[in-house]
Amino acid sequence: MTERETLALYEKTGALLRGHFRLTSGLHSDVYLQSALVLQYPEHAAALGATLAASFRDARVATVLAPAIGGILVAHEVARALDVLARHEVERAPGVLARHEVACAPGVLARHEVARALGVRALFTERENGVMRLRRGFTLSPGERCLVVEDVITTGGSTREVIACVEEARGVVVGVGSLIDRSSGAATFGVTHVALAAVAATNYSPETCPLCRAGSQPIKPGSRA
Repeated sequence: MTERETLALYEKTGALLRGHFRLTSGLHSDVYLQSALVLQYPEHAAALGATLAASFRDARVATVLAPAIGGILVAHEVARALDVLARHEVERAPGVLARHEVACAPGVLARHEVARALGVRALFTERENGVMRLRRGFTLSPGERCLVVEDVITTGGSTREVIACVEEARGVVVGVGSLIDRSSGAATFGVTHVALAAVAATNYSPETCPLCRAGSQPIKPGSRA
């Protein structure tokens, strides 16, 4: 799926909104991307997830993580697609793993085999007393290779919080993926970041927002009040 096709899905489903919005970051903007309107269609969600997963097919991802709520479906579809890709690789070349055994400690290899048998996991983090955490019994093993995904990245704040959760559990972040990057490339994470599309949008602090000065009231259409 190309960048143009990705943006066409957002347009087609009414997920690309224009007006006056208050973002999760607290910034105001003239553009809002309501990814839920795209992801409500399983066919679209699967296609987007498969396209994003293809960029990380060689990263040996064991677990895909996303911040709740917006990234949950993205993580699920990316994990499912990565699992399919991994199983195809094993079926096509069953000796591939053996060539890597010498580079792995026994415990790491055992965890890899268990993960491969169970499939790539999709987890999500949630806020507890304002702090992003793994909850609901979700855990990571030391050395577990993790991909962090989002639907839309603006400042990258939530993504960095998820990365911190992985690092606290001594997991390894192998990359960041998003459906949309609206940061104009400003959001960086110290690892590879792949976005299916970029959207140019103007963000304002509440104090300097010209839309507010014009008398417009921002709306908050996202998942956090």
